[in-house]
Amino acid sequence: MAAKKTTALTAEERLEKALVPTDEQPYEVPKNWCWATIESVNHYKGVSIDPSKEPQKVFELYSVPSSADNYPEIVCGEDIGSSKQAVQKGDVLLCKINPRINRVWKVSKHTENTLLASSEWIVVRNESINTDYLMWCLQSKYFREYMLSNVSGVGGSLMRAQPKFVQKYPIPIAPLAEQKRIVDTITELFADLDKAAENAQTIIDNAESRKSAILHQAFTGKLTKQWRVENGLDMDSWMLHSYADLGKSKLGKMLDKVKNNGIPTPYIRNVNVRWFSFDLTDVATMLASEEERKSLSVKQGDLFICEGGEPGRCAIWKDADCEMIFQKALHRFRPNVGVCSEYLGYTLHYMSLNGQLQEHFTGTTIKHLTGQALAKIKINLPSYEEQQEIVRILDELLADEQRIKEAAEEALAKIELMKKSILADAFRGKLGTNDPSDQPATELLKQILA
Repeated sequence: MAAKKTTALTAEERLEKALVPTDEQPYEVPKNWCWATIESVNHYKGVSIDPSKEPQKVFELYSVPSSADNYPEIVCGEDIGSSKQAVQKGDVLLCKINPRINRVWKVSKHTENTLLASSEWIVVRNESINTDYLMWCLQSKYFREYMLSNVSGVGGSLMRAQPKFVQKYPIPIAPLAEQKRIVDTITELFADLDKAAENAQTIIDNAESRKSAILHQAFTGKLTKQWRVENGLDMDSWMLHSYADLGKSKLGKMLDKVKNNGIPTPYIRNVNVRWFSFDLTDVATMLASEEERKSLSVKQGDLFICEGGEPGRCAIWKDADCEMIFQKALHRFRPNVGVCSEYLGYTLHYMSLNGQLQEHFTGTTIKHLTGQALAKIKINLPSYEEQQEIVRILDELLADEQRIKEAAEEALAKIELMKKSILADAFRGKLGTNDPSDQPATELLKQILA
């Protein structure tokens, strides 16, 4: 029996098949736009290349990790572990891995080497559509929601978008002239936002160095120079001391859950200690004897210093009345009269920032600040009154620095929201650039389909 002949679709039939029905369109777009599926405009035909067969040949590889730097790997075939897909300049790469991360990349061809892409990319190619228009469209909110609508795997890097579904997703096609206007507008707006984001990120990146500079001023006596003049003091009032001279230190102990008995008592671990504060959301309870409750007690003004985890991280206990004990991997330091806990805490933070504290750590892979090492740490100690004045000034200055950093972080978050808003408006025709007299996008789609 003779095989049936396949009748070629007419141009109108191809157009009708490519267009997304009105009731399946994500939202309304200008009348001279149209909605089409990705597969209807995607001209990419996968070609697999095994770079190991050409070990000395250099490739320009668009791997998923290198997308974070927006620059491909330039690598020899012998250093590429698996087969890749051939790509060309202008291809748009849509990452399958964990689609919660908005990874869309344009192949730019930075070198004259053969272009390859990881198989974790879905490649979209169409030389009749503006590449940047397509790239930003695939980054917009509506499309990211589609990317998460059909996934395989459970969570994180195990989650994958499924190409067979992605090819059916709709994208708005604007007239070609409008695509360029949209790209030009986005480029201009994003350039301003990126500059603001860069400034905000610089503030965040420099926060620790600014903090270190303030602390340096404090512990070299410069912050309180005028205060000493007013109080008839000079730097001769500062004396070098070791921690062993300044108070009593005790390392916590691990209580035996099986053998122990006594009174249920909440206890602090090193994971509860932040720099200058405590996170007590997950405080555990342990049976402790009266002797243990006494020897491991917590009092107002105690300085708790991490022995492990992040050695040296510390916080001062501020509550007057509490029924708490502390466990292993924490030092409880009780300063002598005339020694301010907050001053000691700030000195440890300063030493941590400038690297001096790390010189006292033991261990290779896992670092510790032992009781012996803590006892030998030396600090410059002024009078008790000057210690308090330094702490007062530092509290104010560092609080200001924290507010500046948080404002920069808030600005970064707002910039990201603004970018998302711009993209949402762009692909709805709401940037104010659409010209109703442009040739309808359906004519462009016909050319693509032909």
